[in-house]
Amino acid sequence: MPTYPGISSDAFRHPLDAQAEQTLRSVPGFDLIARRFVEFVYERPRHIFLMGNSIEVGPRQYSTVYQIFRECLRSLDIQPEPTLFVSQSSLVNAYALGQERPCVVLSTALLDLSDEQELRSVMAHELGHLKCGHTVLNQMATWTISIASGLADMTFGLSSLVSTGLLMAFYEWLRKAELSADRAALLVMDDVKPVLTNMMKLAGGSSRYANELNLDEFTRQSTRYQALDQDGLNQVYKFLLYNNLSAGLFQTHPFTVERVHFLKEWSESDDYRQIRSGSYSRTGEGAVNVESKSPQSSASNRADSTASDAADVETLRQELDALQQEIDRIRRSRL
Repeated sequence: MPTYPGISSDAFRHPLDAQAEQTLRSVPGFDLIARRFVEFVYERPRHIFLMGNSIEVGPRQYSTVYQIFRECLRSLDIQPEPTLFVSQSSLVNAYALGQERPCVVLSTALLDLSDEQELRSVMAHELGHLKCGHTVLNQMATWTISIASGLADMTFGLSSLVSTGLLMAFYEWLRKAELSADRAALLVMDDVKPVLTNMMKLAGGSSRYANELNLDEFTRQSTRYQALDQDGLNQVYKFLLYNNLSAGLFQTHPFTVERVHFLKEWSESDDYRQIRSGSYSRTGEGAVNVESKSPQSSASNRADSTASDAADVETLRQELDALQQEIDRIRRSRL
């Protein structure tokens, strides 16, 4: 199993993911909201829920699953070790969340459907999300969207175009983030076939008729799907299927056959071959490490951070005050 000591997420991050992330981070107050509220609003209660309602995997609990998980961690150079949970669900699913308390959650349906290689692929995909910091951005976006939605109501819908644009930017980033996580899975597996087979199973796999599934046919289906773009009207339909603006519904993942296309393309690229040969962007720490510093340096940095945060809070407060004044002015003009 390949290992990539010191690998940075920049080595395999999909450029569409990076571009969508930059757009998302440009929202005013976005980083401040994440630093102050993510842990207390989402991460901590979710961790408590999982501890109370799922099985925490370890050396003496789902030991085979745990061993596969540890191997994936070593391959992507992720430390410290996130927590792995198995949750009872009939839905084939897996997800990663958290930064202070990073974890990966697998459903029992996923364990029942997947063989060990496919399970390894899923774990590597979710760890790719942690490595890229996607879980933090996910919560940053969720919090900001809730504010934008409330703002639209407060201003009689005048900001609905802004909030709709933000929603579209959020979900566009979510979909592009999956492409980077797929690449992480390929790096760990060192073989595109089990990753694509897992995608095929997620799209419509059956344990009973598994022997009748054909990966080559599924790959050809992906090619036919891409060819639909030759008709401009089909491109419009694809956009509307991803973004149902009238109902406010958005797809969180790219269509599976589209992911097949992107990953297969990268598996044949020079970038992928360079990483396999050991030539890749590196960092001095794992995905969720906090850089260690001397006590004096830490104290100084905390003071600088506190001062910076205070300035950010004051700036944000002034912006909100100005916004409230504008809202009051609009309300008075409507009376």
